[in-house]
Amino acid sequence: MGLNASDFGATTVARKSDTEVEVTRIFDAPPHLVYRAWTTPELFQRWWAPKSIGAPMHVRELDVRVGGGYRIEFDGEGGQVWAFFGRYIEVVPNERIAWTNEESDNGPISTVIFEERDGKTLLTFREVHPSKEALDEGIGGAEGMPEQLAQLEELLRELAEG
Repeated sequence: MGLNASDFGATTVARKSDTEVEVTRIFDAPPHLVYRAWTTPELFQRWWAPKSIGAPMHVRELDVRVGGGYRIEFDGEGGQVWAFFGRYIEVVPNERIAWTNEESDNGPISTVIFEERDGKTLLTFREVHPSKEALDEGIGGAEGMPEQLAQLEELLRELAEG
């Protein structure tokens, strides 16, 4: 499938069902570079948190292997910490990562897929929630993805140049 210049820079966020949301974007970088940005703590920390939230993010753990864990913390007001954590349940280097979100009883299963397209990467991020109510409650995270993926695009450009 050929790509047009208009295919780049656009992030789509779509509710696929009562329990599933899907986010897609094409990056002008090969899958191995996008995967590296997703799995290297120092790189992940540079793009994952939307700058607009204004809360410092800390990657405490990012052990990207089946059974490995992750823990990401955000500094809140008055010393409050918001933590997001879970376990990796599927890891295929440069192709796919799936993980649990265990910070609540209604946490989704998240999956990111990296597909090579003419030297570029079609990234598909999916969250499957246990119920419609859980998705309604958690949809805000997916709605922040366009800003996050724009930050990832900036980082990938920097990595490609450097």
